[in-house]
Amino acid sequence: MPMPYYVLAYYHFTPLENPREEVLSHQKFFQDRDVSSRIYLSEQGINGQMSASEKDAEAYMNWLHAKPHFATVEFKLHTHHEHVFPRKSVKYRKNLVAYDKAVNLALQGEHVSPRKWREMLENPERKILIDVRNDYEWKVGHFENAELPPCETFREFENYSDRLKEQVDPQKTPVMMYCTGGIRCELYSSILKEKGFEKVYQLHGGVINYGLQEGSSHWKGKLFVFDDRMTVPISEEEAEVIGKCHHCGTAADSYYNCANMDCNHLFICCADCLHQLAGCCKEPCKNAPRVRPYHHQNPHKPFRKWHHYFTEKNT
Repeated sequence: MPMPYYVLAYYHFTPLENPREEVLSHQKFFQDRDVSSRIYLSEQGINGQMSASEKDAEAYMNWLHAKPHFATVEFKLHTHHEHVFPRKSVKYRKNLVAYDKAVNLALQGEHVSPRKWREMLENPERKILIDVRNDYEWKVGHFENAELPPCETFREFENYSDRLKEQVDPQKTPVMMYCTGGIRCELYSSILKEKGFEKVYQLHGGVINYGLQEGSSHWKGKLFVFDDRMTVPISEEEAEVIGKCHHCGTAADSYYNCANMDCNHLFICCADCLHQLAGCCKEPCKNAPRVRPYHHQNPHKPFRKWHHYFTEKNT
């Protein structure tokens, strides 16, 4: 039986004078190792997700921790039977999290451990619980009684926080926020603090860390992840299905990209509807010029580039 791969999720804000040099250093380290990755480096630090053999994962964590800037990086680990990214990708990015405005990271909310987070959820004290992920992440899983701000960008979150400030007392009302791994909360919590909210708490390590330490208590559904797995249970406990099929509304939690390459819409679908519409999100997409072969549909592997299917089709 093949050995499982380690799946690592991590980020660390730290000033880097030459992040492009660090990109090259990472690429050199990965060159002959059994690794797949999506890692971004910037003047702000590092944001990484990767999978690797146990040996190479351990070597990488030790190697990164040996660097002064990254000595305190916290890794969240899972195992999987295969790689979760199609290739090794290490790139420079201006901002670790896409945001077009400077954020004062010194104003971050208080980091709360998973155990403390659970205690706060169970405390009847009035509070606001905010999910700062995307709506497609929310649809397959979220904490009970959480609120999803109607925002598509960080910029819109500023407007949301202004409205929230009018609805509650920002000095007295506790605001709890969470995301997948914790990095988005670093920015969102800073925005709330800048707006005058005093009691801002963020889940340390995000939902991934919560599942590893506290299981699925107060969590409903699965967790959307940005790799080939797409949705995963946050613990070993059986996950409740809370998602609904885009077409018929029955319970489902498998995501697919529309088989029409020029649509590529991400949607939840049950097996029956997926077959009926040949992997498409709507009827017109079935007759589009560039439609992926239906037999390639797999909820756990996002579609690859068109030439992959074009080549197979003509061989």
